[in-house]
Amino acid sequence: MMRLVHVLVIGMLVFAAAYVYRIKMESTVRTEKVLQIQAELRKEREAIARLRAEWAQLDSPGRLQGLAARHLKLKPVGARQFDALKNLPERPPAVVDPSAPDPIASMIDKIDPDIVTGSLPAPEPAQ
Repeated sequence: MMRLVHVLVIGMLVFAAAYVYRIKMESTVRTEKVLQIQAELRKEREAIARLRAEWAQLDSPGRLQGLAARHLKLKPVGARQFDALKNLPERPPAVVDPSAPDPIASMIDKIDPDIVTGSLPAPEPAQ
């Protein structure tokens, strides 16, 4: 009887040791995955920092001004380059009636009276 108890206890110890070993291996694998993800995250953050630095360099006003001067045929605006008010074209006719209760509806009526929108009632069918 004692022998059977000893064998059972030894078996349970072996089982417990195997279970603990399995837990240790799983935790080691998970720790390695966490470290790998942290390394990838660090690489991605460094890449983002590099790209931001490169963007800042490409977006610098001095560089853009040099590129514009080199590739665009722009000239500075002179103070005498503006025209007088008398040379402006006539103002276009008003599309919206300012006295209308719904200026947008009156504008739509002037443009195309057959358009039906949510703000306008549907026209009565002709009988």
